[in-house]
This record gives sequence, structure tokens and C-alpha cells, in this order.
Amino acid sequence: MKTYKIAAIPGDGIGTEVVSAGVEVLQALAKRDGGFAFKVDDFDWGSEYYKKHGIMMPENGRDQIKDHDAILFGSAGAPDVPDHITLWGLRLAICQPFDQYANVRPTRILPGITSPLRNVNDKELDWVIVRENSEGEYAGVGGRAHKGLPIEVATDVAMFTRAGVERIMRFAFRLAQSRPRKKITVVTKSNAQRHAMVMWDEIAVEIAKEFPDVEWDKMLVDAMTMRMVMRPETIDTVVATNLHADILSDLAAALAGSLGIAPTGNLNPERIFPSMFEPIHGSAFDIMGKGIANPIGTFWSAVMMLEHLGEPKAAARLMRAIERVTADKSLHSPDLGGKATTRQVTDAVCAALAGDNE
Repeated sequence: MKTYKIAAIPGDGIGTEVVSAGVEVLQALAKRDGGFAFKVDDFDWGSEYYKKHGIMMPENGRDQIKDHDAILFGSAGAPDVPDHITLWGLRLAICQPFDQYANVRPTRILPGITSPLRNVNDKELDWVIVRENSEGEYAGVGGRAHKGLPIEVATDVAMFTRAGVERIMRFAFRLAQSRPRKKITVVTKSNAQRHAMVMWDEIAVEIAKEFPDVEWDKMLVDAMTMRMVMRPETIDTVVATNLHADILSDLAAALAGSLGIAPTGNLNPERIFPSMFEPIHGSAFDIMGKGIANPIGTFWSAVMMLEHLGEPKAAARLMRAIERVTADKSLHSPDLGGKATTRQVTDAVCAALAGDNE
């Protein structure tokens, strides 16, 4: 029997609650399938670790997880720790050195969930947003000088490399090619950012020639927000920079009903390093400990993890269970307008897995 080694990093806030639920569902799935198992190693890194040790994760943290098959991540962020410390000290400290350069965020309206958009059902909103995840606006290049003085200056430099743009474009076009509509939108801001984003556009034209069967168009990021709201049915696959896709994917999740259901895969497509899967909702300290966090985003992230591990049948089984649960409005958590608890949703998904005979 194949045993997958999973590194579970709950992180902060509700991350501890949803990752625990995710591990429980994965174990229930493995039991139902019978063809594989999971060995889960827990790592208590995050803001509480930072308060004790002055760092978000041990200096040899990546060495501890580099040989795992995948990483299940919760969230990073706490009210009493600066955001740049939590993000750069944990999530980006894993994503960037592990070269998880393709951040993939599927978005669609699940059964039983109502979009805030008028007259939009599941068929009108079915997207995948591909986010460049290794450079761009989050490259970390810049600095501050003369701190605290009237002449203080701060810079953040967005770094774009030809190699980085080529590989994310090629990944996104290949993904679009695998989907039924074979359609992709390249998001840009080259009217204002006349160097890096112009190169981004030029490389898109070059890569598009490798995929003649993929229909593609280009759109400015501000216009893209309007298109997502007004003409969602015209969108399929989207590729955008680190910052632009970060913002657009949160909008996409809201348009699909809730940030609580949205999944993410931080992929190292070459599989030199493990990939990391996480819900996008963040630490949500306002509901921490109340038992009402929506675990669906974590479960859907687990679906992506299973697909990445080469278990498509198990992934499909888990997705069916998720959809059967969201279809029942009595199992909607508060972010979806319901009253269901994390425990109730998790139990319902486990029960749906046990009864799945498709």
C-alpha cells in the first residue's frame, strides 16, 4: 500500500481548526479507498512559535519537510504580530525556496451556494486563476533608509525575469489547453507599468504561439475586475502576476459565495520540492475558537493535493462528498449564511465519503 507523507502546518488562527478537520477527512478518505494511506507529521510553526523563539519556523524547518510528499497549510497572521513577519517568516519562507512558482486557484459555484451575482449559476462561473508565485511584486527586493526622519524613503521593486514569466505562461496555457473551453485571459497593467509588464505581454504573445488550439485575450487588471462581475461567463483560465492574481482570486472567491470555500495549490510542477495546499481565507482571529470556521476550503485544497499526488479517483470522491454537503443548506457555516459548525460539516463530509459508491 502506498503511504503518502504529509506535513501539516496549521499556523495561526482558524488554521489549527481547519487543518485538523482536513487531516480527519483525508484519513476517512484513505480508509474508504483502501488503496493508500497517509502519514501526517504536525509542525507547530506560526505566531505562537514566533513569540517563544523570535522566528516563525526553525532555521532548519524546510529541511524537516523537504522530503514529504505534500504540505497541508492553514494560515499565517496574528493581530499582535506584524503581517510582514508572519507572511515572510512562514508561508513565503516555504513557497519561494521550494520554488512553488505556480499558485493555482480554482473557482466555481458549488451546489447549494448562491453567488452574490444576479442570475449566475454553476455554469456561468467556472474559472481557474493561475498566479505567478515566485517573483513579481512579492520578490522582496527593496528597502528603507532614514527611518523616522522627514526624508525617510521606502522602496519595493517588482522583479520580473524572462525565465519566471515564460514558465508561468507556459504552465497557464497548458492548463487552459487541458480544460474543455481551451481559453485563457492574460492579465496585465502594461499601460502604466511600461517595462516589466510590457515584457510580460511580449512573452505572452511568444508562448501563445506554442498553443495554437488555445484561444487567448489580454485585459488590464482594473478592467478584469469589472469583467469578473459583469461578464463572468466569458472567463475560463486566467494568468496574472503575484499581486494581481492575489487580489483577483479573493474577488473570485467572494463572487463564488465565500472566501471560506476557496482552495489553493502552491505547486512546484517539476516536483523537485513538495507542493503546498491551503485554503485562502487567512487566520480569521475574529472567529477563532468558536468552532464555526468553514473547513470546505481546506477540503477542496485536499482535493487538489490528491490530484497532484496522482490519486484522481480519490480526489473525485472527495469532491463529490464536498458537493453533497454544500448542497444541503442545513450544513452551511455562518460565512455562507447558515449555522453549521466546523464539526458538523466535517462529520457530514466523512459520512458522505463512507456512503460514496460511484
